[in-house]
Amino acid sequence: MGYETEEILIVFGVLGLLVLVLRWAFSSRRDSLLSRPAKTGAADEYGLMAPLAAPADASEGEEICGLLGRAGIRASVVETHDGLRVMVWPEDLARARALLLE
Repeated sequence: MGYETEEILIVFGVLGLLVLVLRWAFSSRRDSLLSRPAKTGAADEYGLMAPLAAPADASEGEEICGLLGRAGIRASVVETHDGLRVMVWPEDLARARALLLE
């Protein structure tokens, strides 16, 4: 019950390919497949979203997001260089401000 040379070469070839793929996936380079920790930025560096409020802490931010969510407004709490901010989409900004002022 011996192994043929071709079978051994195929096994080592597959293992070598697996090692290369895993090294690439777990590398610290920018093109790695694994996610990186989020980095903070200025309030205007969050793509299309616009800052709405500056909550004192994360629980207050989540409370604001919950209030907005119940009104059908999508919102996120993000950490910026200036502290926490509740961000909303620009088309919802006026309605969200009005809701928070009520």
